[in-house]
Amino acid sequence: MSKVLFISNIAKRVGSFSIASIKAAHELDVEFHMFAKWNATDDQIEDDERTYNVKIHSVDLDRSPYSPRNYKAYKQLIRLIREEKIDYIHCNTPVGGILGRLAGKKCKVKKVIYQAHGFHFYKGAPKKHWLLYYTVEKWLARYTDALITINAEDLELAKTKLKLRKNGKVYYVPGVGIDTAQYAFSEQTRAEKRMELGLLEHDVALISMGDLIERKNYDTSIRAVAEANDPALHYFICGRGPEEASLKQLAESLGVSKQVHFLGFRSDIKELLTAADIFLFTTKQEGLPRSMMEAMASGLPCIASRIRGNTDLLEGTEGGFLCETTDVSDYAEKLKLLAGDAALRQRMGKNNLVTIKKFSIEAVSEEIRRIYEAELAVDSKDTK
Repeated sequence: MSKVLFISNIAKRVGSFSIASIKAAHELDVEFHMFAKWNATDDQIEDDERTYNVKIHSVDLDRSPYSPRNYKAYKQLIRLIREEKIDYIHCNTPVGGILGRLAGKKCKVKKVIYQAHGFHFYKGAPKKHWLLYYTVEKWLARYTDALITINAEDLELAKTKLKLRKNGKVYYVPGVGIDTAQYAFSEQTRAEKRMELGLLEHDVALISMGDLIERKNYDTSIRAVAEANDPALHYFICGRGPEEASLKQLAESLGVSKQVHFLGFRSDIKELLTAADIFLFTTKQEGLPRSMMEAMASGLPCIASRIRGNTDLLEGTEGGFLCETTDVSDYAEKLKLLAGDAALRQRMGKNNLVTIKKFSIEAVSEEIRRIYEAELAVDSKDTK
């Protein structure tokens, strides 16, 4: 039986990031190993190993590519590959992509697949990103046999600017897969959650999820809520981060502190999405945003920035509006339009329920399966 090692960065439990790949590997009778820093108890790790039929290896790995701990992780990775006699590597994330490809070359594994979840060099990116990240990626491409991209812009960049080992192939996969069945809730759930949030029947709830960092551009969202000048609008922000204090101060200075609600970390995102009416997403940079996919799977219309990833999900779908990233007035105009038209919100939400099927766990698993069939040299006839 062939063995594939799936490398990421930090993990708590086996989740959406790897489910599609696990499913594809099992269908092809490939043994699936996982390499990451696991923030979980031994019992939790053992439970995931049994549940998903995988082998988990927890190591000393850091998100920062400059951390000295990653050298130790690299040594652990080399040892693991040799002890387990790993045949193939499927690496993800910037750090995982670096370690996996360097280790694959050193250990002479049969093939290395790198899945890019959004290049840091992209149209409009700072020049320093191109100087650093593009240079590194161009170098590592020489140790990459197959490259998986998750949006149209990265696919084109990879095909035109990166030369893989032995003329390896560049693939497109629509994200990591979303389990759409998890986002079907009843009207009763919606009513209960809206009551918990203190919303009245005529209130229109906006929602965003993600770390409170500069890249997510919550500043523009809050300014748009203020410019819309509608007291029925309530904006719920789920997440934590270094920008929280300044964002709260901004909401106060704009007179919308009673309309902008900072919820912090939440474990009930699915229920909150059910309670919401509009997904607001003014982010400056994404690969293929899972938060917007979750909103679409919940049947919400979206108002989002016109950037890579967002356009892949929303452009040409009639599921919402795309605005220039920092155009406060455009966001405010679209907020007013949707807030005042429940029928339009419902129609756009239904369109998104159809669109999101293309990004489902089933669709992604099938694409990964095809890639594994082609790159891992497994005989699909033996798996049917």
